[in-house]
Amino acid sequence: MSTSRPALLVLADGTAYRGRAFGASGERAGEVVFNTSMTGYQEIATDPSYSGQIVTMTYPHIGNYGTNAEDDESDRPWIEGMIVRELSPVASNFRSTRTLAAWFEETGVLGIEGIDTRSLTRRLRGDGAINGVLSSEDLAIPSLLEKAKALPSMDGLDLASRVTCAAPYAWNEAWPPEWNAMPDLASDGDDGRPFKVVALDFGAKRNILRSLVTHGLVPTVVPATTSAEEILALEPDGVFLSNGPGDPAAVTYAVATIKKLLGKVPIFGICLGHQLLALAAGAKTYKLKFGHRGANHPVREHATGRVEITSQNHGFVVDGESLAGTGFEPTHTNLNDMTNAGIASAAMRAFAVQYHPEAAPGPHDAQHLFLRFRRLVRGVPVLV
Repeated sequence: MSTSRPALLVLADGTAYRGRAFGASGERAGEVVFNTSMTGYQEIATDPSYSGQIVTMTYPHIGNYGTNAEDDESDRPWIEGMIVRELSPVASNFRSTRTLAAWFEETGVLGIEGIDTRSLTRRLRGDGAINGVLSSEDLAIPSLLEKAKALPSMDGLDLASRVTCAAPYAWNEAWPPEWNAMPDLASDGDDGRPFKVVALDFGAKRNILRSLVTHGLVPTVVPATTSAEEILALEPDGVFLSNGPGDPAAVTYAVATIKKLLGKVPIFGICLGHQLLALAAGAKTYKLKFGHRGANHPVREHATGRVEITSQNHGFVVDGESLAGTGFEPTHTNLNDMTNAGIASAAMRAFAVQYHPEAAPGPHDAQHLFLRFRRLVRGVPVLV
């Protein structure tokens, strides 16, 4: 497969980058963001939270370990495109079944390599995430600039409805047995019996569902538009609010649903689920300048002082000051910029975090939160 096809990336401010296309051909448009992870390009591509975005990988050498079906976080890539400094021509890993370029060609993802990703990342850090158009066909800057300027802002976009499942389904796959982070439920005074959980799918990653099953929480995954009455009719022991893309304030139907669930059933939220839980409680959210996307974000837990290295992917956060009077307390802080990274309410039996404890690949520091959810479901008082 040739990687000599020309490609052009044009941002809405007129900045242009010429490089070489890989993967599919054509044209893609979206919000241009960056991720600082050294690995995990396949998980990033298939994470529904990246719907509507073109992802810049800051690590300069991407694709060296190839791809495989087991590492997909959903049934298809959701990114609009990927930007890399250098695409590895060789995929060397015993689990690899095809190269990144071959996989992108097969799944319709357009990539561009050979551009100065450091320059682009500095641009995004300085001025903020911005819309852009990536093309291997239209190579005229004025034309792509006009298209980039016409793209809608991520503010106000409900993308959860785009990525959610079409109908409810059961999930029963757990972590692979060779993982070394399997929970010891017996040492927690737990008899290991399963509990029923309803997982609201705003763009749920597969490893979140695997993590729930591994902790004895058997999920029924339901569409984002499922009502509180339909959820409660399933008689769940707990409700999980998944990650997802877009502006949380635009997902008004989910906020209304969560309001009706609060206090009636234990709730655990991750990422977009964290933001939606906060909105349902009466707090506010806002858009970050360039977002948090990477695998090494330090987060401090207030109650213990413990600092966890976390995997993150979000462009919006909860306004910590707006939590006053909601019945929820801030529980975690992102130490990079001191933004809110967790909330909890003992009275409402609900908590959520603004990062990914299930991250694979990624740090495992926060996987204990699934055990915390199980304790909450069991009726055991937990640290909040």
